[in-house]
Amino acid sequence: MNTAVRLMMIVALSLVLAACSRETRETPPETDPGDQTTMPTDPVEVDRVDPADYADSRNLDNPDSLLSQREIYFEFDRSDVQPQYLPIIRAHAAYLRANSSARVLLEGHADERGSREYNLGLGERRGNSVLDLMRAEGVAGNQVEVVSYGEERPVCRQTSDACWERNRRVEIVYTAR
Repeated sequence: MNTAVRLMMIVALSLVLAACSRETRETPPETDPGDQTTMPTDPVEVDRVDPADYADSRNLDNPDSLLSQREIYFEFDRSDVQPQYLPIIRAHAAYLRANSSARVLLEGHADERGSREYNLGLGERRGNSVLDLMRAEGVAGNQVEVVSYGEERPVCRQTSDACWERNRRVEIVYTAR
């Protein structure tokens, strides 16, 4: 055989092999339009939080729950808790009873009137008033601490009745949820 014939046979054999080695693709099975799986028509139950469930930690950040309210305000030069704040304290007490690893810090504050020493004592008395109510609701003593900042950490720095009212408070601060 001459070289030209051999070369033509090699080219022809290569073409035959290339034609046989087609890439195959899998095609998805055709779906029968009448055989579709039915999707649930019932609405999916959304994970809802009951704002009155004071054992649920999600309510600490739920604005509809009393657990999201963490300020107790006081009258001028007073440390007794006003009745409108009792539900808030009870809600936090219920949370603490249900979650034994939770811890809170009760930060007592006062407005700028009065001496520094007097306001530190007043802030402590306010914190202890909230603490006493929580203990009466069954909260363990190791879950709550009281600290007084007196007039040192105001939320409002203006000299007005409205501003002083905002500074006379106890803040409930969770240190462990």
